[in-house]
Amino acid sequence: MSEQNPSAGAKTIAESRVRLSQFMHPDQANGQGNVHGGEIMKLVDEAGALAAIRHARSLVVTVVMDSMTFMEPVFVGNVLTLDAQLTYVGKTSIEVRVEVTAENALAGTHTTTNTAYVVYVAIDSHGQPQSVPPLIASNDEERAEMQAAIERQAYRTQQREREKQRKSVSREVHHV
Repeated sequence: MSEQNPSAGAKTIAESRVRLSQFMHPDQANGQGNVHGGEIMKLVDEAGALAAIRHARSLVVTVVMDSMTFMEPVFVGNVLTLDAQLTYVGKTSIEVRVEVTAENALAGTHTTTNTAYVVYVAIDSHGQPQSVPPLIASNDEERAEMQAAIERQAYRTQQREREKQRKSVSREVHHV
């Protein structure tokens, strides 16, 4: 029996990076002229999914969107740029960090509006989870980001277990 190399097929973070840019239109805004947060969230999910698909070479589904804090508004007429890169891979899951920047092209200013962490699961043609290649960090910054992602993943797992316990207790109370 041959032993499989766990790093076989591994990919660097750079191999799956994605940059999306989009001009923000009036139909994406609220009454104050700010772009709806949901519009930005949709673009974050698209950029993150593209990075995850590039890594997995399969379709992915969104599982979790973490830390979506809007620090600055995005206005109609801004050019929104979303930079997505992998920070963690598990057996079937992929965490992607997406940084959002708004550019006022007339003034030449750039503002980081938010950063989000999105988790995807790679799926096969039958919609079942499938394994993803390992992730290689190429420098100390990427290694630090991967370590922080491991800690976020552990926290999410802990939260999921707490939620299962809470639901189990809730069901027991309702059946009494």
